[in-house]
Amino acid sequence: MIKFIKNFRKDEDGAVTVDWVVLTAAVVALAAIAYNQVQTGTSNLAGSISSALTSVTVNP
Repeated sequence: MIKFIKNFRKDEDGAVTVDWVVLTAAVVALAAIAYNQVQTGTSNLAGSISSALTSVTVNP
């Protein structure tokens, strides 16, 4: 049993998995932030275009 505990303590496979999970979570969070910023900017741009087109008169 002591040998098993010593080997378990030295094993680093779990640490690599935790690193990848943390890295993946950071990438997903950055993607969500970027999506939110793009969505907000697009919405503001669409509103500006809409108000600009509403004020224009077209002569037939």
